[in-house]
Amino acid sequence: MPSHLAYPFSLNSAVDKLLKKEFDTHRAKGTTHPLMKTYGIDAVPLAHEKIDEWRDSLRAGITFKIDSENVVITGGVDDVWVKPDGEFIIVDYKATSKEEEVTLDADWQIGYKRQMEIYQWLFRKNGFQVSSTGYFVYCNGDTDKEAFDGKLEFVIKIIPYVGDDSWVEKTVQDVIECLKSDNLPEPGEDCDFCKYRHAVKQFEK
Repeated sequence: MPSHLAYPFSLNSAVDKLLKKEFDTHRAKGTTHPLMKTYGIDAVPLAHEKIDEWRDSLRAGITFKIDSENVVITGGVDDVWVKPDGEFIIVDYKATSKEEEVTLDADWQIGYKRQMEIYQWLFRKNGFQVSSTGYFVYCNGDTDKEAFDGKLEFVIKIIPYVGDDSWVEKTVQDVIECLKSDNLPEPGEDCDFCKYRHAVKQFEK
């Protein structure tokens, strides 16, 4: 793609790229990242022949084909750590800038949790032992500095999340049935686009 047509390189993407480089250093050495030690996480970044493939959300990712359906579920993880017993830990990087402490308590962050659970489900479907506890490496931009000085510093926090992927299988099947159906589903109450289209139809009348 020509450079003048490329999308701007977002701050979140930059943070993701730098975190991956940092954890890759420890992946190559088979060592535990200091942050993981601080939070008492007994694991190391996973060194696996497919790790780069699994992290490539645009061209690859971790995939699973639904039997008897022309459907492949895929997702690109940010990282995978591995415990001494071989169990995988799914890791997701997040970046923000807020004055208050970062948490996973906001209603809209249910999307983050579902994302984590789908990753856990995908890895289990590929035959891996996966810990129910995943981690969010959350980078919070520090705006309390007296001056910018050409750099933005982050406070990095690791937040554990115990996932439950029991909903994923049925939801995937429901989505497949919906796609195969000749009837449109009822719009969701929280769908802003549905509300917009409804308002447009009313105006066009």
